[in-house]
Amino acid sequence: MSGLINYVSCGVLWLALVVKAPDLIRHWRDPYLRTICVVLGLAGVCFFLGAPPTVGTINGVSGIPNLAAPLTYASITAYSAAAQILIVYWRGGPQVHRSVRRWVVAYACVLIGIAAMFTLGDAPVERRTDLDTYYATTPFIAEMIVLYLAGHLAAVSVTMVSSLGWARQVHGWLRAGLVTLGVGTLCNAGYSVSKLAAVVARWCGQDWSGLGTTVSPAAAGLGALVTVTGILIPLIGPRLTQWRDSRRAYTRLGPLERELDGVLSRRALRLPRPRWSSPTSLLIWRRTSIHNALSHLDAFFDRGLFDRTREAALADTGGDPEQADAVAWAAVITVAAREEPYRERPLTDVDGPDRVEDRTPGPDALARIADALASSPLVAAARIRSGTTTTGTA
Repeated sequence: MSGLINYVSCGVLWLALVVKAPDLIRHWRDPYLRTICVVLGLAGVCFFLGAPPTVGTINGVSGIPNLAAPLTYASITAYSAAAQILIVYWRGGPQVHRSVRRWVVAYACVLIGIAAMFTLGDAPVERRTDLDTYYATTPFIAEMIVLYLAGHLAAVSVTMVSSLGWARQVHGWLRAGLVTLGVGTLCNAGYSVSKLAAVVARWCGQDWSGLGTTVSPAAAGLGALVTVTGILIPLIGPRLTQWRDSRRAYTRLGPLERELDGVLSRRALRLPRPRWSSPTSLLIWRRTSIHNALSHLDAFFDRGLFDRTREAALADTGGDPEQADAVAWAAVITVAAREEPYRERPLTDVDGPDRVEDRTPGPDALARIADALASSPLVAAARIRSGTTTTGTA
């Protein structure tokens, strides 16, 4: 099981990166999108390099004991800085590019310092899980450890304060993402704090290495996953909302499409149903089918029935014109759909004075018409009358 959690976490993060890759290719000039991909990639690298089997492989292949340590520290430092840069881009403002440059320069210096301290120090004994405490008193190696932990703690602390403070000013998916990001960076701070506590304890002659080998990895893993989740929520959330609304609208239009099913089938007006489509695509397909049927039925709409039903609906609805229009449309559509196969010619000239105005209702109107079809007693009465008429005609 050693390293399994690291590799699974790495795979999840890199899978998210693969999902975002097409957007990056299409909009590679977008610094915000580039930073998101960098955060996802570096988070995966941190897990990959931190896995004990990877540590052993890097050290063995390179022939340099503990070379994996500065590489892991560098990836953790770069990841924490990238998360803060993402917040800067996320929030925007006139000073965004200057702020980004400052963060890049500051953490480039930290990365250089990590490399320099490791080069100057001496760490001959390979330590895959407890290098921080084992070399906490070794010259230059100790400085390297403190430098990366301090840099990481500073970055995640600023990110946490920035995200939680900004969350108070916004709402919706963005607020949820910022709060989640703040919680994730708090967990990341737990990683640095537990490591620093173990190092300080080693300076004081105590052995708290368990903090570095158990608590800090758990905090880092949880923090990285929660942080990335917070980053993805504002990106995925609006799409989920759109899909939910489209699914509801698709279901709501069901009674209207079923009322028009005979016309759609007889006249071959329904397009093939798309397979493996999103709710939005299905909604467009249903609306298109409905509009095709209404366009065909346009000449069969009874203007007199529309006016009479609208007046009755106005009385029933307390003078709500939109609801009255919906009920009138529902009655007219019901009668036209049922009587169309029995009529030899249209009721009216579609370009004449007797046609029903606004022959193509908009999306909101279609939804209200569908509701009226399912619930209005006036529509039910019109349906019964049309059934009697068509029976007599037949």
